[in-house]
Amino acid sequence: MRVLFLSDARRIGGSEVYLREMLPRVKALGLSPEAALPEAEGTLPVRRALEAAGIPVHAYRDLEALPEAVDLVVASAWYPQSYRRFFARYPRLVLLVHDQIEVFYPLGGRYLYRLGYRLLQVPNLRRARAVLTVSRWAARWLERVHGVKGVHAVPNGVDVERFRPPLPGEKEALKGRYGLKRPAVLVPARMSPEKNHLAVLLTARLLPQVDFLLVGTGELLGLWRRAARLLGLENVRFLGRREDMPELYRAVDAVLLPTLGENQSLATLEAMASGLPVVTTPIPAQAELIQDGLTGRLVPPHPRRLAQALREASPELGKRARAFVEATHTLDQAARRLAATLKRLWEEG
Repeated sequence: MRVLFLSDARRIGGSEVYLREMLPRVKALGLSPEAALPEAEGTLPVRRALEAAGIPVHAYRDLEALPEAVDLVVASAWYPQSYRRFFARYPRLVLLVHDQIEVFYPLGGRYLYRLGYRLLQVPNLRRARAVLTVSRWAARWLERVHGVKGVHAVPNGVDVERFRPPLPGEKEALKGRYGLKRPAVLVPARMSPEKNHLAVLLTARLLPQVDFLLVGTGELLGLWRRAARLLGLENVRFLGRREDMPELYRAVDAVLLPTLGENQSLATLEAMASGLPVVTTPIPAQAELIQDGLTGRLVPPHPRRLAQALREASPELGKRARAFVEATHTLDQAARRLAATLKRLWEEG
């Protein structure tokens, strides 16, 4: 079965990492996946990685140059307007939704976001032949709240060999490499409003004896740098985009993600696979991954509550989190779920 995975991405994000990890595994399960991404410098590493894995890659400037003789076309887009062009080329699209479908902003902001999503994105989802999304709660939400039919949950997976707990002596060595002489908390999240970095900075102010390492870039990076200076936070480091995430996870003692919006967080899964206690918010996507007090902590994003949860976070939470990921969210498990869903859609015509 020939399946074309189509994206409008001009740089690498979570959906492109998903293609890089999943398509070779789907191929090993008997499908014939191909990828189509814009001919842009930002996607070159993913395109090369897929080609090295034997996946045909179409770097396109014009959608008309893409192949027609495929059995399924699965599309994901950063921008809702891209779907108009995709549907014009492939009327029977299957849509793959990675992004958050609800953001739990305070003071009514959540409902404004929902209205925007309903106006901009839901018409595309209702037009699709089927919709794949990466969490079970999102599939239920799209069906019940937005009236989208034919939604299938294909939860994310993580590489449990690359993201793993440290070996004996490894954490100490990595702390030395990164100059960490006291407890450290990692915050792996792009600098956008829903990731709630204000709560991170205010939590760091309450824990001056703990180092906070903020990984990620985005439109609010400059704002949060200035805020950290104004707050006099000497325990906060901005690390930008990193290629050494597995080592950073193994060097720190906990992960903090006071997020207001997720579909299914790869950063959360990576941290759990690395055997770390994760302190995050009780929004539905995070509650699908973490059982409070057993495999992590789910607390409202109030700095004092977050700080207390970090003080109480134990290695046992991380050990149980690792076991949960190994049982339910490996890349091979995710690939089998995706391949089975695609085969079922193809058979249904």
